[in-house]
Amino acid sequence: MRELDRIAVIGAGRLGSALVPALRAAGLTVDGPLGRGVAPEGATVVLLCVPDAEIPRAAAALAPGPLVGHCSGATELAALGEHEGFGLHPLMTLTRTTADGPSPFAGAGSAVAGTTPRALVVAHALAEALAMRAVVVADHDRHAYHAAASIASNFLVTLQGVAERLAATAGVERELLVPLVRAAVENWAALGSERALTGPIVRGDELTVARQRAAVAERAPELLELFDALTDATRMLAAAPARDQAAG
Repeated sequence: MRELDRIAVIGAGRLGSALVPALRAAGLTVDGPLGRGVAPEGATVVLLCVPDAEIPRAAAALAPGPLVGHCSGATELAALGEHEGFGLHPLMTLTRTTADGPSPFAGAGSAVAGTTPRALVVAHALAEALAMRAVVVADHDRHAYHAAASIASNFLVTLQGVAERLAATAGVERELLVPLVRAAVENWAALGSERALTGPIVRGDELTVARQRAAVAERAPELLELFDALTDATRMLAAAPARDQAAG
């Protein structure tokens, strides 16, 4: 594909540093990761892997010609200005990788979009080269999409931090929670949220829930509001099959 003849990646953070070796491993010619303000010469595609707030400035600094893409999940394509542009957001959390390490992108989802049909084709082609599963996410859906990603990734880690703190008051180390967390995530992946749910709420054991709440109030009262909100949300999830059956 001629548009992918030479790719320049701007931004040497986690994403840019992971994309460069992964794209090269896919057989593409890649310059970078380049610093912001560096003008890539001869590039047919420029990928901006910079903080969301810096995307308009980084795009404005580029001369017309190459297709310009950003890798933000929450930013609309208008941030790319007058460039023919696209979005390519890997639905994956990243750590630093090395050129000879495994690609972190294979099998991940990727939100794509394009200001023109050609730009959208390029976004799909890049996702395919990285072995990602592309899904088109329109500008008006990007904030909801990105909120879902944050809940699935960031908030999950926050919740494990809360569980870790409470477990520590009972002398239970974080490592002992890991198999439980892994099994819960694997069950959710295989069965979906409603069928994967276990525990006292889905069993209707409100006495146990009340005792849990009392323990939280005693040992970590600052977490009580969060516990109550999650308890209410879990009750709603547990009741969903009955609601669906009644509606049917």
